[in-house]
Amino acid sequence: MRKNILVLLVASILLVGCMGGAHGKGHGKGGGLKMKYYQNLCRSVSVENTVRDIVWSKVSADPAMAAKLLRLHYHDCFVRGCDGSILLDPTQNTTTEKTAGPNRSISGYEVIDEIKTKLEANCPGTVSCADIVALAARDAVSFQFRREMWPVFTGRKDGRVSLASEVGGNLPSANANFTTLLNQFGTKGLNLNDLVTLSGAHTIGISHCTLVARRLYNFTGVGDADPSLDPTYAQTLRNLCPNPINPSTALEMDPNSSLSFDSDYYRALNQHKGLFVSDAALLTNRQSASVAKILENPKLFFAQFAMSMVKMGAVEVLTGGQGEVRTNCRVVNS
Repeated sequence: MRKNILVLLVASILLVGCMGGAHGKGHGKGGGLKMKYYQNLCRSVSVENTVRDIVWSKVSADPAMAAKLLRLHYHDCFVRGCDGSILLDPTQNTTTEKTAGPNRSISGYEVIDEIKTKLEANCPGTVSCADIVALAARDAVSFQFRREMWPVFTGRKDGRVSLASEVGGNLPSANANFTTLLNQFGTKGLNLNDLVTLSGAHTIGISHCTLVARRLYNFTGVGDADPSLDPTYAQTLRNLCPNPINPSTALEMDPNSSLSFDSDYYRALNQHKGLFVSDAALLTNRQSASVAKILENPKLFFAQFAMSMVKMGAVEVLTGGQGEVRTNCRVVNS
C-alpha cells in the first residue's frame, strides 16, 4: 500500500514538473491565473520583487512572521476562495471574516498594508490584495531557503463580500475528524494528498493551550487525555498547560521547532505527537497515514507542498471582470 502511494506521489510530482504552469489555470469559478501577470501592467516596479523584499525584511526581523503570513493565506482561501476577503475590516452593518472566532488570532495584516501602499504609489489600482496575500505567503516561507519554494500564479481579483458567518463551516477546525477534514478539502477541489501535505504547514507557528485543553484534560468527559497522544508528550503539554488553562500560554505546533520549515512535523506526527485532534486524525485513515509517513522525506514534502500550495492558491479565484482591485485592502472600493 505504502509503496503504491509513494509511486503515485512521485509520479504526480514529476508530472507537474513537466506541465510547468498548467495549474495556473486554477480551480472553481474564475481561473485564468498566470505567471508574471503584472509584468506588462506595472512597468515602473517589479511586483514580485517588491513583495519579496518587504516580506523578507519583516521575516528577518521577526522569524515568527513566516507562519503568520502563511496562515493568513490559508484562512483567506478556505472561505470564499483566495479573494482577500479576510482582509476586510468590519463595518457598522457587517461582521467580516476577520471578526470570526478562528480568525481573531490572525495577524500580519500590517505587512499586507505596507506592501499595498508601496505598490499603489508605483502602480495604482493594479495589484490585487488577494495576489499580495498569495505572494507574501510564498515569500515568507521562502526566506529560510533564499529561493522560491513554489510558483505563484497571479491575476486574482479582490472579493467585495466578507461574512463572519461563513467561516465556521468552511475553515477546517483543529478539532475536526478525518472525514470532516476530507470533506472540507474536497469542496475546495483539494484531495487527500493535499490534506496531508497542507497540514504540514503546522511545522511552523504557534497555537495556544485553549485549543488543546479538552484533548489534555477532558477528552471523554472523565478528566482523561486523548489516548491517541504519546503519553510522554501529553504530560509535557500538561506541564505547559496546567489546569485551569491560561488562554495566553503559547505552544509550538511542531515540538521540534516552530521556526524551521521542514518535514519534522511528520516525524512528530508519526510518533503520535501531533498537537491537534486534526493532526492525529491524519493517522486514522490508512492511506492518509501512509502519505504522512512518506512525507517525512524532506524532498518529497517540499515538492508535494509546492504542488498543493499552487492548487490551494487557485481555489475559487475571481479573475477578469469578477471582483475588483481594492485601493485599500481593508475596505471595498466605494
